[in-house]
Formats: sequence, structure tokens, C-alpha cells
Amino acid sequence: MFAVIKTGGKQYRVAQDDVLKVEKLAGEPGETVTFEDVLMVGGDTETMIGAPLVEGASVVGEVVDQARNRKIIIFKKRRRQNSRRRNGHRQSVTLVKITEILTKGAKPSAKKKAAPKAAAKEEASEGELPVLFTAPDAPADDLKKISGVGPVLEKKLNALGITTYAQVAGFSAEDIARVDEALSFKGRIERDNWIDQAKELAAK
Repeated sequence: MFAVIKTGGKQYRVAQDDVLKVEKLAGEPGETVTFEDVLMVGGDTETMIGAPLVEGASVVGEVVDQARNRKIIIFKKRRRQNSRRRNGHRQSVTLVKITEILTKGAKPSAKKKAAPKAAAKEEASEGELPVLFTAPDAPADDLKKISGVGPVLEKKLNALGITTYAQVAGFSAEDIARVDEALSFKGRIERDNWIDQAKELAAK
């Protein structure tokens, strides 16, 4: 079964277990999001086309990550006016994994009861993280203001000894490699541009 949904002014053809990148949605990784604007639902035997939406249809997904696209450079120049302007922009996006395509007003399935145990196991494993940095005496900053950092990840960073924007802003290439290895980030710090974000937050 597949569906065509509308979100962020764009249309996407999705099927179960697809992972798609959409305009930023509210929610932390692991939370559920529901897309109500379903334009079409198709299967092996029947295809329903909305007018404009399919009545009683919805698509349920799970937030995988909050990230940002690559930086776009915006350059404006006025000829012979000695006027130039250069700006950069990184669009915030959300990675969503499609879990269910529902029709006829069906309700989303409840999460498995084993999920809380998995979460508890993850929290317990945080205590096993190595302390890589010496936390400063200064009050801890709200690291969740860095794009891509949620409550769970903030706890893991604190367990590593990272509590302030200044620490993140001062990361060396070796520091980034150590954090990548400890948290299995696979280049996430550089991809989400944490250092520049931390510098801006520390300067405020």
C-alpha cells in the first residue's frame, strides 16, 4: 500500500518503512507524528483519490532525527554601486519513518509495551559512557538549543562532561572524533554545524 501526503507545501509518495526528509516538524526523535492531508491511497486492488483529501485516511510516522540541510550561500551584488551582500542559510528538516497508512478512520496502533523497557535500558547505559571532558564550574547551558540535540542526547553529552556552549565551540578535530566514537555519531557534529551554533549561543 502507498499514499500521497502533503506537508510543508510539498507532496510525497510514501509506503510503510519509508524514511523521508520533510520541512521541520515539532517533535523529538522517537515521537509519533500524523499526516492528515492524504491526497491518494493505493493498494493492490483499490485506489482512492481525494477531492482534494481522502476522507478518513491518515499516515503515521515516527520522528527519526531533527537536522538541517547543507548551507546555501545567498550573494547579492549591485553593479557599479560598491554594494555586496553575502548570507548563508541552512534549512531545518525532520527525518520521518513511515510506520502506518490508515484508512476509514482507523486509529494508530499503540506502541509496543517493550518500548519503555528499551528506553530504560538506554538511560541505564548512559552511566556507562566514558567521561571524556572535565565539566567547568560554570552553570550548565541548555544544550537543547543546539539543533539536533534533544533531552536524551543532552544527558549523554553531560555524561561525557560536556555541559556548556563554550566547550562545544572549542571542539578540536580530535575532540569531535572522540565524541563521534563514544556516541556513534558518524559525522553528526560537523553535519549539523554544532560548533558555529555553539559560538553564536555562547556569544549571546
